[in-house]
Amino acid sequence: MGITVVKRSGEREPYDANKINLAIEAVTVGLDDNITWVTQIASELELTLFDGITTQQLDEAVIQVALQNVKDDPAFDVVAARLLLKTIYKRVLGDYETSAELKDLHRQHFAANVVRGVDEGLLDPRLVELFDLDFLSTQLEPAHDELLKYIGVVTLNNRYGIKGRNGDALEVPQYFWMRIAMGLSLNEADPTQAALAFYKKMSTLEYLAAGSTLVNAGTVYPQLANCFVMEMQDDMEHIAKTTRDVMWLTKGTGGIGLSVTKLRAQGSPIRSNNTSSTGPIPFMHTIDSILRAVSRGGKKFGALCFYMENWHMDFPEFLELRNNSGDPYRRTRTANTAVWISDEFMKRVQNDDDWYLFDPLEVTDLNELYGKAFSARYNEYVAMAEAGQMHMFKKITAREQFKSILISLQTTSHPWLTWKDTINNRALNNNTGTIHLSNLCTEITLPQDEDNVSVCNLASINLSRHLDDAGRLDFVKIAESARLAVRQLDNLIDITRSSVAEADFSNRENRAVGLGVMGFTDVIEKLGISYESEEAYDLIDEIMEYVSYAAIDASTELAKERGAYANFEGSRWAQGMVPLDSIALTEADRGMEIKVNRTTRLDWDALRVKVKGGMRNATLMAIAPTASIGLVAGTTPGLDPQFSQIFSRSTSNGKFLEVNRNLVVDLQKLGIWESTREAILRSQGDIQNIASIPDHLKAVYKTSFQLSPYSFLEVAARAQKWIDQAISRNMYLETRDLGDMMDIYFAAWERGVKTTYYLHMKPRHTAEQSTVKVNKSEDIASSNATPAAGAAQSAPSSAPARRGFGGLAPKAGA
Repeated sequence: MGITVVKRSGEREPYDANKINLAIEAVTVGLDDNITWVTQIASELELTLFDGITTQQLDEAVIQVALQNVKDDPAFDVVAARLLLKTIYKRVLGDYETSAELKDLHRQHFAANVVRGVDEGLLDPRLVELFDLDFLSTQLEPAHDELLKYIGVVTLNNRYGIKGRNGDALEVPQYFWMRIAMGLSLNEADPTQAALAFYKKMSTLEYLAAGSTLVNAGTVYPQLANCFVMEMQDDMEHIAKTTRDVMWLTKGTGGIGLSVTKLRAQGSPIRSNNTSSTGPIPFMHTIDSILRAVSRGGKKFGALCFYMENWHMDFPEFLELRNNSGDPYRRTRTANTAVWISDEFMKRVQNDDDWYLFDPLEVTDLNELYGKAFSARYNEYVAMAEAGQMHMFKKITAREQFKSILISLQTTSHPWLTWKDTINNRALNNNTGTIHLSNLCTEITLPQDEDNVSVCNLASINLSRHLDDAGRLDFVKIAESARLAVRQLDNLIDITRSSVAEADFSNRENRAVGLGVMGFTDVIEKLGISYESEEAYDLIDEIMEYVSYAAIDASTELAKERGAYANFEGSRWAQGMVPLDSIALTEADRGMEIKVNRTTRLDWDALRVKVKGGMRNATLMAIAPTASIGLVAGTTPGLDPQFSQIFSRSTSNGKFLEVNRNLVVDLQKLGIWESTREAILRSQGDIQNIASIPDHLKAVYKTSFQLSPYSFLEVAARAQKWIDQAISRNMYLETRDLGDMMDIYFAAWERGVKTTYYLHMKPRHTAEQSTVKVNKSEDIASSNATPAAGAAQSAPSSAPARRGFGGLAPKAGA
């Protein structure tokens, strides 16, 4: 009995192998060995067929067959992406045969689909009223979809694409990019031309707006801002209001940072009813429950990070929030945690001095002070405590607390370490108050108070799309992308709505934006540069100088066109300062050198003069983790190294096999991909002990745990010198020695790095692979051989000498 296929209409037709072969052949055009691809995919597909298979199931089966071969050649990912795109095109636009017909279908349906979105209450009516839809439809370029990897197509379609009220998909990728561009051009004098400029950049993946913007731009609910930074006051009314605000911001898909330092400690007196406080922990648990109850866009839990200064009496309990054991009502299962650390604490750790914990009710000014002023006042409170003049305090050694922080960091990846004095002393918008915390991902550093919920709006330049045909970075193009991205971000501020009045007020008054980069590791791999090399450090230094210069200059030009931000006067910008100048300010306050290279390449004196004349935005730069938009862009996230050369990635859209295409290309050039592929799979993507792979490639393709952690810090420090906000800097450590960890985090502080993000510890054990061929006798023989050169880890020359903190704990495994 033959296999029949059930069409969408419900009709049955015999399975036509030739029809499938032609479809496969069409999506393998331009790839090597076309006929081989068709034969392999078609033969494996037949193993999955059954009578009554639907056309949709058949499409999915072909895609899955292609995907399961990605481990053999990343070009199978191209095949899968093209197949998925074809199903999306047919679902939204209808059948076609040629690329010319596909482009014509894009043009024909664009205006009608936008109108339908408006009619169904999904899209902003201004998309129809303000734009020349017919003209924009002629500018759509389906060929840009070729830039997307399979995971990028899936993410765009499932996470960001608009669907009709009946569930029909209304957008193909190019409709999506144009809708986002239009949604960010609503306030332009010529919105059609502005949208076209933004579209050309985003559809070619040269820069991307951040996640919340991609979810909501052009819709009837334009909550486009990405980060909200708020401080909870020690007042029941404000605690209740903060809880309400978290609910609304979570509904709008914003990521939140929330400081709880001001809340009085457990046992602190409440004079209004003659009782004592339960402290901040129960309120944090309540907000954690809200994050789970109000899911983000109905797609995943809310996202928030609690911040607390480590002089708070309840800080030991704060460290336990992410523990799996203990009272569940004093734990957070969804919210993250971060510690806000002063220079005073770091110096006391260094000198092995005592550290005092206080009740915020008795030291109400500490939260507002930083730098020398904080140290002076903190020491006054210490003297008062020793004189018996404080009702509540605890005394421990600073090293003991730091040890507790690091142990918690090892076991739970929390709390993240962030440095309040570096952040405040390096801020150029310091005239609007103290910065009490960072955001969900530790890259946003903005002042906030009871009347201001700080807001930041993000976009990221995809560095890998700024390599020219000769394989060199095009710095002119990078500057062009930075300038246009700043304009797009400034537009966003006037368009977005947050449902929290204090957030909208702060957004309007400060117009803070955060332009970042992604794809740094992708670029250095293509250039043949090791992550832990002076060449890499100099490159990120130069890249960020160009991005920073262009972004700041663009903001000065926008100030001429649209006016400076409301709080410009009195800022360090108004004094003609730029991010580089903040290093000296921090050194003077700290009384210690910031260990970072000071090389410059551009005419910063000329820009300082322009900055004095006015800035449109209180902040310009921040490097976000770009985990989601990095998938769409098809590049490495933020400044992160490669986690592995081959690994399975789990996302909200499913599991995907990731293969480092750059490595495969380099091995193919040498003619050794086929012979090394099984060994790479067997070693879970580690190439360091494969003898046939040259040492220069092993240096370029070290993975996160094989690189010196000091290289992460040096890259961050070089970038940070040009950035007015901060960097979401993930850390990867193989060592579990607390002394080593202390050295590493001290080095971050000494280099002027403002914040660190997740700490990833190398697993102690790995599972044996069962999905590849294994010849154990060969493995045993190779394991007795001398390790290949380049396999051992080594810190760069900038790594500090051991400070002697190793006495905190025994060596791992001792």
